[in-house]
Amino acid sequence: MTHLFSPIDLRAVPVRNRSWVSPMCQYSAVEGVVGDWHLVHLGSFATGGAGLVFAEATAVSPEGRISVSCPGLWNDEQIVAWSRVTSFSHSLGTPMGIQLAHAGRKGSTHAPWAAHQFASPGQGGWQTVGPSNLAFEGYPAPRSLSASEIDVLVGDFARAARRALDAGFDVLEIHAAHGYLLHEFLSPLSNQRTDEYGGSFENRVRLVLRVTDAVRDAIPDRVPLLVRLSATDWVEGGWSDDETVALASLLGSRGVDLIDVSSGGNVHRAPIPLGPGYQVGFAERVRREAHVPASAVGLITEAHQADQIIRDERADAVMLARAHLRNPRWTINAAESLGHVVAWPHQFERARTISST
Repeated sequence: MTHLFSPIDLRAVPVRNRSWVSPMCQYSAVEGVVGDWHLVHLGSFATGGAGLVFAEATAVSPEGRISVSCPGLWNDEQIVAWSRVTSFSHSLGTPMGIQLAHAGRKGSTHAPWAAHQFASPGQGGWQTVGPSNLAFEGYPAPRSLSASEIDVLVGDFARAARRALDAGFDVLEIHAAHGYLLHEFLSPLSNQRTDEYGGSFENRVRLVLRVTDAVRDAIPDRVPLLVRLSATDWVEGGWSDDETVALASLLGSRGVDLIDVSSGGNVHRAPIPLGPGYQVGFAERVRREAHVPASAVGLITEAHQADQIIRDERADAVMLARAHLRNPRWTINAAESLGHVVAWPHQFERARTISST
């Protein structure tokens, strides 16, 4: 029976278990360049036994960042910096993924702990963009992207994908969730365009499909491609889980290997019913109805909970975020609590409570 510590192959990338580290923003890059913080932060998950470690939302252009302190992949210096991180992870046999993103109307901020939320032009900020000039609540209004700017954006994703491979990443993920640019195009609440990118479902998904095709064409067949989707906006008239299933099916037919299913982010203070595993059902629908592999997220914190999600075939993997922040060794500890013997770094062997022989 498949369980949390069953291996899985993503195209040519073998992954030793189904406990994966979800992308988590750190707001700790300088001019889009990562440093020691990211090496230690992401490296700790590799030492902790995670099957696949995802780096945070990484901008495909300077204006695609969430904050002035977010990382990017639009130049060669950033490739070199990321290479330190991937090399360390690979030394432990852990593949690495990266989430390629554009923040859209939720960009040009400072780090969340800064005194001021938004960055002025003098502080490295920029005019944000979106499908329409509709502001996210409390944010400045974005400028609506022109059709020619959308063409450039598609190319930005493809170029960033190639740079990600040069930096040593094994798996790529397109970020189309959490109220950032691609999600903004999907939702009728943020997309009020009247051209080929707005209105009908077919028009609203057009940009996500174009980006997916461009990235898939830019990378070798051996490289897995994931897409993160917000399954629902959690409000009437917004993006829905039915639409997510339909889009997931289209993405699967275009060479997407797994849908990373989350929810929300496009509506301020949406009424989200939080609880353990509250988003797992969305991944289950994608897996069963769109016939595309899916990962689950959302208050998955305990080893037996995560294992049961895999055993019940509700998802093909679990993405853990805060649980890994609290304990970067979550995965090897989970293996012991579930009675599985897994590889530990040699330096940690003396801490085992279950013998490896």
